[in-house]
Amino acid sequence: MSRTSRPGLRTSVCTGALAVLAMAGCTSTAPQATGGDAGGGAAGGGPIAVDAGDTACDVSAADAPAGTITFAVSNTGSKVTEFYLYGVGDRIMGEVENIGPGLTRQLIVEVPDGGDYETACKPGMVGDGIRAPFAVTGTATRSVDQDTRLAEATAGYKRWVTSQIEAFLPKTQEFVDAVKAGDVEGAKALFPVSRTYWERIEPVAESFGDLDPKMDGREDDERDPGVEFTGFHRLEKDLWVDGLQPDSGAIGDQLMADARDLQTRVAALELTPVQLANGAKELLDEVATGKITGEEDRYSHTDLWDFKANVEGSQGAVAALRPVIDEKDPTLGPLLDERFEAVDDLLETYRVGDGYKLYTELTADDTRKMSDAVDALGEPISQVAGVVTA
Repeated sequence: MSRTSRPGLRTSVCTGALAVLAMAGCTSTAPQATGGDAGGGAAGGGPIAVDAGDTACDVSAADAPAGTITFAVSNTGSKVTEFYLYGVGDRIMGEVENIGPGLTRQLIVEVPDGGDYETACKPGMVGDGIRAPFAVTGTATRSVDQDTRLAEATAGYKRWVTSQIEAFLPKTQEFVDAVKAGDVEGAKALFPVSRTYWERIEPVAESFGDLDPKMDGREDDERDPGVEFTGFHRLEKDLWVDGLQPDSGAIGDQLMADARDLQTRVAALELTPVQLANGAKELLDEVATGKITGEEDRYSHTDLWDFKANVEGSQGAVAALRPVIDEKDPTLGPLLDERFEAVDDLLETYRVGDGYKLYTELTADDTRKMSDAVDALGEPISQVAGVVTA
């Protein structure tokens, strides 16, 4: 999601969902007259239209039955925008980001439980957004409860995420230990390596809104009063710009405590197939908005390590869904393979030893090539959610 608009700045926690465009495939038990059908959005079965302007967020329906809800978000303003559906406590049910002026993007979200929710447009991708109440009626059965193959996909992906966290903790501990020992060069070498595991599972990590800004927030992110700049990027600044500070060790200890907390919370996650599909797309959005621009690792310039990890995370989510994709659309899988390989081949041209060139060593032509490759991959990735819910 957009760094400057993290809902975690309001200390929300999403204990059962990725912070992705989220979920699909439910069968609703609610009466259709309450706002939509199980496979659509507004009454009549079509998507709920959202007119996202610079100063207004007009949602064509204020309610829908539980199940699969689809929003068609059109940016009619002049600023890049985002659209969210929030549950209680700003729990992210689904999001779609990086919607440029004149573009329309879909958000497919599974909401199995009726209740009070909120829609939000975020022009400029900042702040709490232009919000409105949204009611969901009835209850619905999750898609994984109805489809064994989809259940296997989500279980496989969770095992992969768990393995990444199991590697993330000891490598991050090595990084923190180097910081606490005053080993600046050692810590610098470990910084992009420890972040690799985080970046691979970033949509999962971002779903815990209170942890994400503490662990991965940037210095200019919006924060509630009294919330300090901590985590990876605070230590990055200490190592590359300011020098280690008296509290650098304490910042490292807090990073480790938060990492262990992340591991505990992930164990309780319940995932849905479209969360995987939309998570794969969100990771590419992260590349486009943060890594290709050099904004993510602005002090160390190790953005290409993160780029590679985001792509690997996207590929991991797609791999879990591959049996379903191949069954429902035999042409999509080979195209995804081709586009992933093109991105991997391009990144290899920037490899230096076990790592990559620094962002400051790239030319405008280099970043253009990367952007083109990511855009080409993003197009078939964006089809995956629709295929798995077909």
